[in-house]
Amino acid sequence: MSLPPATIAPFDGRSVCLFCGSSDGADPQYVQAASAFGKATAEAGWRLVYGGGGVGLMGASARAAHEAGGRVVGIMPAFLRSRERLFDDVETVVVTSMHERKQLMYDQSDVFVVAPGGIGTLEEAIELLSWKRLDLHAKPVIFLNLNGFWENYFALIRHSVREGMTPASFLEAYISVDTVEDAVAAMKLAENTPHLKHDRR
Repeated sequence: MSLPPATIAPFDGRSVCLFCGSSDGADPQYVQAASAFGKATAEAGWRLVYGGGGVGLMGASARAAHEAGGRVVGIMPAFLRSRERLFDDVETVVVTSMHERKQLMYDQSDVFVVAPGGIGTLEEAIELLSWKRLDLHAKPVIFLNLNGFWENYFALIRHSVREGMTPASFLEAYISVDTVEDAVAAMKLAENTPHLKHDRR
């Protein structure tokens, strides 16, 4: 199936890309944090770029940002429209593949925040850091390590460093924060870093 080229309305401000789960998770704090992040993003004047779903943490963050008056762009492959329940109350773009989705989310964003999620979120986090390792981008990557959710992931990276597979300097490729407030503070600090949107693949 072919789709028309993706078009997104221009935006002159900063954009944050949120990678997170399409499920609610076992702890209600996950959804609460996603909602708080969406609201805080809108209040800070940032546009939220996310995977387009209306369920799970994705839906909670987008809905909260939208209700707080923020700009939201959802990007979703056509085959997931039913499964992830496209949230069409906001600007949405339907693409043909997962790769196109991730590339467009990357291109439209200045900063990445990785919140708790499943295998899909893990894959997105790995690709973000892989691109950074290959010097394909220098955009900040912030992990929302709510209740230590990402500790095992960080342990795997440290193991790779100890085994000589990854340089120790790579441990500085990402930021880990424990709260939504700290994630937003890290985003604001990133406004003064020289990555900007023109740093593209």
